[in-house]
Amino acid sequence: MNEAQTYQEPEKGFNPRNIIVGGALGVAFGDYTFVNISPMIGYRFSPKIAAGVNINAQYSSGKSYGYNNNVIARNNYTMFGGGLWGRFYPFEQFFIHAQPEYNAISAKITEYEPRREYKERYGAPSLLLGGGYSQPVGGNSAITLMILYDVLQDKNTPYLNRPIISGGVNIGL
Repeated sequence: MNEAQTYQEPEKGFNPRNIIVGGALGVAFGDYTFVNISPMIGYRFSPKIAAGVNINAQYSSGKSYGYNNNVIARNNYTMFGGGLWGRFYPFEQFFIHAQPEYNAISAKITEYEPRREYKERYGAPSLLLGGGYSQPVGGNSAITLMILYDVLQDKNTPYLNRPIISGGVNIGL
């Protein structure tokens, strides 16, 4: 079931029509490469409450160029993690979203003249809070748009000190 449809009252306990599957995908290629795979799964417990788990997997790579257009450095970054998410629907299609998560981050910087390499690994807790809108697109599917903010702002946060605008697709089973 998608989040914009009415909650399906279970006949006895668990109702598979209340399962929510979705997430986000993102790609960019060129001098800056970015790949994001962030699946999520959850359950609509009532007309007002949905919750579940999410996984984050990101890779990015970028090149820095010198004055004569040669590559002087390359940055590689990977992030793996995940957490929980919960949504409260004060109105049918609008929701308040909370998402505590933890991400393990690995960074590698390579400078070419002279050749030096720096590697770093660290973790980052985050608490994303905000809200969103879920628009039905037919059947058990919906497109969601959210604006979130990491209220913890840990020194290693991948979200920096700015709003996170994201969109995705949720597919009900």
